This record gives sequence, structure tokens and C-alpha cells, in this order.
Amino acid sequence: MDFSRLMLNYPYFISIILFCLGCLCILTQHNLIKKVIGINIMETGIFLFFIAVGNIEGGVAPIYDPALPQEIIYINPLPSALMLTGIVVSFSVTAFALAIIVKLYQFYGTVYAPDIMRMR
Repeated sequence: MDFSRLMLNYPYFISIILFCLGCLCILTQHNLIKKVIGINIMETGIFLFFIAVGNIEGGVAPIYDPALPQEIIYINPLPSALMLTGIVVSFSVTAFALAIIVKLYQFYGTVYAPDIMRMR
């Protein structure tokens, strides 16, 4: 594989690495807080991927300026707006998951998933 092609597409490469690291964290950790952190890492990889897809090399922000020439290329604002919504949703899901983990800790005295399953 050509290293220059990899460097040209580095946002996609980094987003894939982040997604895989988050998935690995979810699958290998038994601590519920670490699982939530893994989910957040996966979400970060997805957000980076969608923002990288919406980016155009040499494009400008989609704000109309009469001083700019008409042939200018604008960046698509839709992926960034959707990812902003995704960030808000992921923040609320993380807060909800942590609230459930706090209640589980108060009830069972641990956040270790196999111990909780054994106590049930």
C-alpha cells in the first residue's frame, strides 16, 4: 500500500482505528464504566468519519459573500449539522447510561458485569 495514499485519506484511517478500538474496549472489558467509554470512542470515530466525508478539499464555509467569485466550491453543511445532533444525543445517552451504572452500584455494590449477573 502506498503511504502517500494513506496520508491523503488519514481522517478515514483514524476514524476506522477509533471505531475498532471502541469496539475492542466494549468486547473485552467487564467494567460497565469502561464499556461506556468504549461506546464514546466508537461514536467519536463515527463522527469523524461523517465529517470527513462532508469535507471538500479547498472548499469554504457555506456562507454567501458577494465578494467571492461565483465558481467557488462550498462545503456541504449537512454532515456537520447531523453530527452536531449526534453529539447531543450521544451525550444524553452517556449521561443516562452512567446514571443507570450509579444505580447498579448502589444496589449491587459493584460495576463489574459478571458479578452483577452472578448476584441476580
